[in-house]
Amino acid sequence: RYSLITQQPLGGKARGGGQRFGEMEVWALEGYGAAHTLQEILTIKSDDIFGRASTYESLVKGEVIRKPNIPASFAVLVSELKGMALNVLILGEKTLAERRAEEERFDEN
Repeated sequence: RYSLITQQPLGGKARGGGQRFGEMEVWALEGYGAAHTLQEILTIKSDDIFGRASTYESLVKGEVIRKPNIPASFAVLVSELKGMALNVLILGEKTLAERRAEEERFDEN
């Protein structure tokens, strides 16, 4: 089960939540050089909505798992910064609009 706002797993066994993965655990995986495991935990197993769905689809079809996307919590952060009248420009391979369009195409299928 996931939060409606942040799309992160809920906390607690009673609510069907996920395990807490805190700052020290992140540092431990960084120290061990487990970058791919850390990326999976912080995106696909957390709040990467599109990545979670596409990973499940890839596993069912026996395909290669795609690269993770921007987590939903980052979009919440950008919205909060814009609410404080700060202009946020995201630089990268794809713009946020391109990613959203890709997610919409995925939802249609």
